[in-house]
Amino acid sequence: MINLLNLFFPKVCEACSRYLSDNEQVICSVCRHDLPVTNIHYTKSDAVKRVLFGRVKLEEATSLFYFSKGGLVQKLLHNLKYRGHEHIGQCLGEWLGEELKDSMSFQDIDVVVPVPLHPKKLRIRGYNQVDRFGRAIASALEIPFQRELLKKRFATKTQVFKNRIGRYDDSKTKFYITHTNEFSNHHILIVDDIITTGSTIENCSQVLQDIPGIKLSLATMAIAE
Repeated sequence: MINLLNLFFPKVCEACSRYLSDNEQVICSVCRHDLPVTNIHYTKSDAVKRVLFGRVKLEEATSLFYFSKGGLVQKLLHNLKYRGHEHIGQCLGEWLGEELKDSMSFQDIDVVVPVPLHPKKLRIRGYNQVDRFGRAIASALEIPFQRELLKKRFATKTQVFKNRIGRYDDSKTKFYITHTNEFSNHHILIVDDIITTGSTIENCSQVLQDIPGIKLSLATMAIAE
């Protein structure tokens, strides 16, 4: 049945649109080789932390890929966010989760928390593009995934194609937290799709730091070059 479905509805690579072979899933072997992986969590680079330097204290921070306009990563994120291809988030979460599981730097994480969507945008899109990414990482690390702790108060437009000034204007975006006491003295891993100027993570961190004894780390699918 599966082979028959593939005959009439062939699976294609989410990054390059080439047909996938029977032993390939979501991303073809060529693109897996060509995708611009950062290896930040292996090399101990502070590339992600530098984006937030002086604004957010992060214990650890990493991104799976480098993002550039017109590149393979842009195609992946576009298909994930705007074409309903949630399985991309699962794939990337499993990829990064397996790597973080082997990294000593991420062994004391207590819970994974996604950057939330505003309820209106969630209703329109039908899903938060980072939920399955975060769940897969939490599964790999064998820790809880908590999507109810952090909430978004105002809806905003995507930041990927805005200029730097426009992104900073969105710093007025506000988040709020629930279950504050339940997460006292926890080490939270915030997960998001892409980090650009870091304003979203800064805003999330500002409210999360109201939790007593909290420590914060960050993992994203991509970091803008």
